Amino acid sequence: MFTYLKDIKELLVLKKDREKMRVFANSLLSLVLSRRQLCDLELLLTGAFSPLSGFLSEKDYKSVLREMRLTTGSLWPVPICLDITNEFSKGIKIGDDIALRDSEGVALAILTISDLWKPDKVKEALEVYKTDDEQHPGVNYLFNVTKEVYLGGAIRGIESVVHYDFERFRHSPKNLRNHFKKLKWTNIVAFQTRNPLHRAHFEMTRQAALKTNSNLLIHPVVGMTKPGDVDHFTRVRCYEAIMSKYPKGSTTLSLLNLAMRMAGPREAVWHGLIRKNYGCTHLIVGRDHAGPGKNKHGTGFYSPYAAQALFKKFEAEIGVEMVDFKQMVWVDANAQYRAIDTITPSENYSDISGTELRHRLVQGLEVPDWFSFPEVLLELKRFRPERTKQGFTVFFTGFSGSGKSTIANALMIKLLEIGDRPVTLLDGDVVRKRLSSELGFTKSDRDLNVSRIGYVASQITKNGGIAICAPIAPYANSRKTVREEIEEFGSFIEVYVNTSLEECERRDRKGLYKLARSGKLKEFTGISDPYEEPELPEVILLTEKFCVENCASQIILKLKSMGLIAIGT
Repeated sequence: MFTYLKDIKELLVLKKDREKMRVFANSLLSLVLSRRQLCDLELLLTGAFSPLSGFLSEKDYKSVLREMRLTTGSLWPVPICLDITNEFSKGIKIGDDIALRDSEGVALAILTISDLWKPDKVKEALEVYKTDDEQHPGVNYLFNVTKEVYLGGAIRGIESVVHYDFERFRHSPKNLRNHFKKLKWTNIVAFQTRNPLHRAHFEMTRQAALKTNSNLLIHPVVGMTKPGDVDHFTRVRCYEAIMSKYPKGSTTLSLLNLAMRMAGPREAVWHGLIRKNYGCTHLIVGRDHAGPGKNKHGTGFYSPYAAQALFKKFEAEIGVEMVDFKQMVWVDANAQYRAIDTITPSENYSDISGTELRHRLVQGLEVPDWFSFPEVLLELKRFRPERTKQGFTVFFTGFSGSGKSTIANALMIKLLEIGDRPVTLLDGDVVRKRLSSELGFTKSDRDLNVSRIGYVASQITKNGGIAICAPIAPYANSRKTVREEIEEFGSFIEVYVNTSLEECERRDRKGLYKLARSGKLKEFTGISDPYEEPELPEVILLTEKFCVENCASQIILKLKSMGLIAIGT
C-alpha cells in the first residue's frame, strides 16, 4: 500500500514510492491527456477537488447530475470524468491500470479503472448546464470535444503538473493554507475571476475585505476559461500591476489552474468547495457568476443572481460564507463606485461593458480614468492592438471547384501589395499534401484536417500575420471550432464561395465529380457526402455572377469595413 501526503486529500504518493510507480507506469497502456483533463488531474492530485479520490464512478456521476452529490452524500455539483474514444476503450477493461501522461509523455499518475460507460450527453447538458444549446461553451465542449466513453477510478499521483510560467504565484491548497498560517490570516475572502481587474472589481474586492474583516485572495482561473477571453499571461501581468493598489500586507495573488465549465449556479457552488480546500472562509459571488454569455435567443442562460441564490442555499454545507455583490457602476455626482441597486432615479451613473471596452481598445479610443487603471490598459493594448495592426484569418469554404483557391490567391496578392503584414495561404490541396497526407475523407479525418489548418492559422493570427485558408470544410461545427480558436487571438472572416453544384461540375478540370458520380471516388462532398452551408458568413461570393477580381475586391472592402485594413490603402 502507498501512503498519501496528509492534510487535505492529496493524491500524490510519497516521494520514496515514486520511482517504483514510474517504472510500473512504463509497463502500462498510456493515455495522453487533453488540456482540460490535465487541469482536472492537477486539481485532483493537489487536493483542490477534495473529497474526490479520482475520476467519478458511474454511480457518482449519475448522483452528481441528479442531486449535486456523491453517493457518500457529500456535496459536489460538477462531474469530473475522464473521457476517452471508443477506439481506446476497446483495449481496456475494468480493473486495468493505465498511465496518464502529459503532452511530453511524462507519467503523472496511474488510474485504476473502476467504471467504463457511455454517458447520455444530452442529459448531462440539461442537468449541469440547464440547456442543450450549443451556444453555451460548456455544452459545445461536451457535445463536440468530449469523447464518447467515460472512465472512472482512483488515482495514484506520481508527479506534480509542472508550470514554467508565474511559478511564484502557483500554490497547492496545502501551500496556500501554510502561507495563510504563516501570515496569521484567519479570515480570507477569495475573488474568483477570469478577466482583467478594473476599478469596479478593485472596489468590490476592497469593500468585501472590509465588510468581512478579512484579508483578500485574488484567485484567478488560468486553466481553461471561455473562448475569446484574454489570455492568462496578459491577465496575470494586469493582476501584478494593481496589487500595489491594495493596502500593504492585505492581499495575496495565487493562480488556479481550473478548467471552467461556465455552469453558472452549479459552478458557483463548485468554486466555493474548491476555495474551502484552499483555506478560504469567504467567496465573492457577483452578478452572473461563471456566466457563459447569451443563448441563441440573445438572452442570458441564467438569471443574473441565480448563482448567488444556489450558493446561499448550500452555504453552510460548503463551509464558505458568500459575500454577494450587485453590479458595480460609477456614480458621477460623488465620483465613486456603488452597487446598482443603491442608485436612485435622480442619480446619473456610467458603466462600460466588456464589448465596449474591446471596441475602444481596438479602435484606439479613449478609456475614461474612472473605468480602469493605466497599468491595466497598457497591458490590454499590448494584447489587443489597433485593428490595423492585428493578425486575422480569412477562411474560405465551398464545394470543390467553387473557386476558393483562385480567389484566395488573388486576395493574397492584393494583401501582399498593401504590405503591412505577412500573408500566408493555406490552400486545401497543399495542406492535404504537406500536413494531412495520411488522412482520408471520413468525417473524423475531414474534421482533423480542418483542425490542423485552424491551428496553423491561429498561430499566424496570434503573431500578427494574415492567414488565408481555402479548404472545402464541409461541416459547420468544425468551422465553428476553428473560429473560436482563432478569435482568441484576432478576427475570423468566413467567406462562403456560393457556387452551385452544377457549375462546379461544369468546371471540373480534374474530373473528380465524374469519378464521384460513377462511384469510383467515395465520400465526395456534394455527391456522396454532405455540405453544410454557413449560416452567417461575413462574406458570400457568387462566382457565377462576379469575376475573380471582383470577388477578391469584395473581401478587401469587408476587411476595410471591419477596420482590419486602413481605408486609404
